[in-house]
Amino acid sequence: MSKVPVRILLWMCCCVWVCNGDDGEYMLYKDPKQKVSDRVVDLLGRMTLEEKIGQMVQIDRSVATVNIMRDYFIGSVLSGGGSAPLPEATAQNWVDMINEYQKGALVSRLGIPMIYGIDAVHGHNNVFNATIFPHNVGLGATRDPDLVKRIGVATAVEVRATGIPYTFAPCIAVCRDPRWGRCYESYGEDHKVVENMTDIILGLQGEPPSNYKHGVPFVGGKDKVAACAKHYVGDGGTTRGINENNTVTDLHSLLNIHMPAYADAIYKGVSTVMVSYSSWNGEKMHANTKLITGYLKGTLKFKGFVISDWQGVDKISSPPHSNYTASVRAAIEAGIDMVMVPFNFTEFVNDLTSLVKNKVIPVTRIDDAVGRILRVKFTMGLFENPLADYSFSNELGSQAHRDLAREAVRKSLVLLKNGNKTNPMLPLPRKVSKILVTGTHADNLGYQCGGWTITWQGFNGNKDTRGTTILGAVKSAVDKTTEVIFNENPDAEFLKSNNFSYAIIAVGEPPYAETAGDNDKLTMMDPGPAIVTSTCQAVKCVVVVVSGRPLVMEPYVDSIEALVAAWLPGTEGQGVADALFGDHGFSGKLPVTWFRNTEQLPMNFGDSHYDPLFAYGTGLETESVASIVARSTSGSAAGAKPCLITLLVCLFFFPSLSWGLRR
Repeated sequence: MSKVPVRILLWMCCCVWVCNGDDGEYMLYKDPKQKVSDRVVDLLGRMTLEEKIGQMVQIDRSVATVNIMRDYFIGSVLSGGGSAPLPEATAQNWVDMINEYQKGALVSRLGIPMIYGIDAVHGHNNVFNATIFPHNVGLGATRDPDLVKRIGVATAVEVRATGIPYTFAPCIAVCRDPRWGRCYESYGEDHKVVENMTDIILGLQGEPPSNYKHGVPFVGGKDKVAACAKHYVGDGGTTRGINENNTVTDLHSLLNIHMPAYADAIYKGVSTVMVSYSSWNGEKMHANTKLITGYLKGTLKFKGFVISDWQGVDKISSPPHSNYTASVRAAIEAGIDMVMVPFNFTEFVNDLTSLVKNKVIPVTRIDDAVGRILRVKFTMGLFENPLADYSFSNELGSQAHRDLAREAVRKSLVLLKNGNKTNPMLPLPRKVSKILVTGTHADNLGYQCGGWTITWQGFNGNKDTRGTTILGAVKSAVDKTTEVIFNENPDAEFLKSNNFSYAIIAVGEPPYAETAGDNDKLTMMDPGPAIVTSTCQAVKCVVVVVSGRPLVMEPYVDSIEALVAAWLPGTEGQGVADALFGDHGFSGKLPVTWFRNTEQLPMNFGDSHYDPLFAYGTGLETESVASIVARSTSGSAAGAKPCLITLLVCLFFFPSLSWGLRR
């Protein structure tokens, strides 16, 4: 008899798993017609302690194998930042890899499917060719919950295209200090804006029906993913913005500033909540029983599962991992249900098993954790559809999603300065003899996307994924007769010897993520300051700041004709050109306060010492060229063509409009 390939054997086992138990008996938990709560109770009653603890474990894909999934009953696998099956992996490559891990889970005794998670925090950002949307700080500038909901829909489909049903998003931190290296992951400093933006959960997971019980996780179909509200709670309020540090505030402020978005997320059916590395008044959040079990699960009635951050249990002790068994006990007793132990999972399994067998941690706490994990898996249909297919492959980086990202970019732009009322610089003329595009960020897709893009810390250059830089967008936006000259760092002689009509300068920060982004200086990366100073002295200039937060700009503002905060716009640089050249007007509003100098920090709207360069909510609004023309000619008789006199009057009152009309 010839040998049967292992893949075929696994597939046969999966088919048996769908129908029967070990001896062909009816198993209620495998019956999709039964209530989720009954299926959870039935499955829990069949599980051994080892199988339960296995469900509480999430490991990184780099250590996952079919045998490990089967033998340790692993409940979840994740891709850490930038962890992919192959360089430039396709959607099919991702699906094939994840299905292999899933098949290992399905051939275990009870065949409980694992759930695969990834940080799709501004689109499916780990994946080559995916659509990269603006980071959250830019979306906060749009003040548009419907937009982020549509982004959630698009992101969910792209994540599902790669066979993944779970994303660690959205981050609903309230950034109270721009020195924090994760400030761009926040929608802003005002909790009300952050609350409104939790509508992205409705896009990612789908909208629960009107009679759905609030607090219960909801995932509405094969094109939706389980979401994760993070990082619970107060991560955006740490002292001096130091990542993973201590948030010093009273309970009233914690509940009024940092907690409201969690209540909204839970109301909207979020499936999971991730705990913060940070502490509250000196107590590690990963060990805070009152806030996890008491407030989140009790007061807010959250019924999904609580997950730790990457090696978050290790970091309960100082130095990390120095008293691991005690840390495991503290985390599980506090209410953490699934533990992200990316590599050394056997130590966690052994320690938790020992703690339960020695009656230090009661089995009821384990049952609560596993019941919550199973509830999410049943709710999202993993038991009925554990294996992914290629049906959504064409959605990855689709044109429709890129168009949506382009819309998000132009709506996120905040116009901070625009000449003066009688002589605005924007919109820019498309048809001139020669323009200069310059700056460190003008032709760098990696800088434009920021951290959490392809790799954890982001990338430098234009080769790591597909998109359009600001330079590319400008070239495609101007008239074909306009000469576009790019010089990243022009010297004085170059500026003097060329007769430029105007200059577009893109400057900002290099990519970073988490602690690597903590920054007390908040200055433009070199030679950005010198480029701005020399260019704006020689040429009429618009400066586009590409950054995850406000930067020091006060020394340069007077020499700048027009100033635009572009945040971290992602792959669709055309959105920047759309506003610069007047295809669409500017509408974004600052989601965070723009300081004068870093000595003022922290400084938020309403503070007694509030003296910003640009206040929270600032944002000049402009009309598109088309709407200006339409308004200026609306006085014409119905159906009549606008007369030459009317047009001349329009151009007199809107001198910058003449630039946009010269095609």
